[in-house]
Amino acid sequence: MKQLLGLSLFFFLSCAAQDQSLQYAKEIHQDDLKSLLYVYASDYFEGRRTGTIGQRRATDFLRHFYQSHQIEAAKGTDDYFQNMELPVDGIKVKTQNVVAIIPGEQLPNEYIVLSSHLDHLGMKNGVIFNGADDDGSGTVALLEIAAAFQKAKKEGNGPKRSIIFLHVTGEEENLLGSKYYTNNPLYPLAQTIANLNVDMIGRIDPKRNNPNPNYIYLIGADRLSQELHDLSELMNTKYSQLELDYTFNDENDPNNFYTRSDHYNFAKKNIPIIFYFNGTHEDYHRASDTPEKINYELLQKRTQLIFHTAWELANRKNRIQLKQ
Repeated sequence: MKQLLGLSLFFFLSCAAQDQSLQYAKEIHQDDLKSLLYVYASDYFEGRRTGTIGQRRATDFLRHFYQSHQIEAAKGTDDYFQNMELPVDGIKVKTQNVVAIIPGEQLPNEYIVLSSHLDHLGMKNGVIFNGADDDGSGTVALLEIAAAFQKAKKEGNGPKRSIIFLHVTGEEENLLGSKYYTNNPLYPLAQTIANLNVDMIGRIDPKRNNPNPNYIYLIGADRLSQELHDLSELMNTKYSQLELDYTFNDENDPNNFYTRSDHYNFAKKNIPIIFYFNGTHEDYHRASDTPEKINYELLQKRTQLIFHTAWELANRKNRIQLKQ
C-alpha cells in the first residue's frame, strides 16, 4: 500500500510539473514575439553594431524590458550592464553585455544560462543591416522566456535553480562578448550546469532537403553531456514535436557551426550546451534580413521548446552530469 501511495504521489507531482510547464509556455505567443522583433530589428537601432549608438539603444531597450517585468539585474553588473572594451576594426570601443537573473527558490547557487547575441552588422554605405533573424529572433525569444518564468515566479512557481538571461555583445566580432563573460563570469562557472544558446530561430533553411518546416537544428547537446541530449529529446517528445535535426552536429560538418556562436565559449569551459539554429538562408548577413520574413508561428514553437527544456533543467531533482 505504501508503495502504491508513493507511486501515486510521484505520478501526481510529475503531472503537476508538466502542467505548469505547459501553462507557462502558453505565455509565449507569436504576436508578442512579432511586436518585440519589429521594434528590435527596426531602423532606430541602426543594425546594432558593437560599440555604436544603435547597439547602445539596443542594450537600453533590453534593460528596460527586464526592469518593466521586475526581473533582477545580475550581481556585479552596472544596472544590468556588464561593461567592457572590445576591439572593432582595430579600435577599442565601449560596449556591454546585458545580464538579468531569476534566482532559484531551492538551489539558487546552480545556474542555467540562456544566451543570445544582441549585436549585428550595423550600417554599410548608409544601408542598415537590421538582423531580424540574426539574432533578433534569439533575442526576443529570450525576452519571452524570461517573462514566462517571471510570471511563474510571481504565482509561486519559481524555478528551483537560478536562470541567467545573457544577451552578449560582440558576437559578430568573433564571439568576444561571450568570451568576456566566460573569462569574467558573474556567477561561478563550476556551478553553471548548462548553456542554451539561441542564434537564428525565425526562418527556414531553403537548402534543407526535408520539406517539413516544423524543425530546428540542434548542435552540441551530446558533446559534453549525454544526459542533456536525452533531456532535450524528451522535452520535445512531450511538448513540441518538432523535428530535431542534427545535420550540423556532425563533427565533420564543413560549416563547423559548433564553433561559430556564443555557446562555444561555454563549451570550452566544459559546460554542456545546446545551440538552437534554423540554418542560413539567402538573407543571412544581408540588409534583407528583415522582420516581415520571419515565420512567427514557427518562432513561437521553437521558443516554447527552449522554455520547456530550460524549465526541466531548472526544476529537475539532480543537475545533469558530464560524460565520464
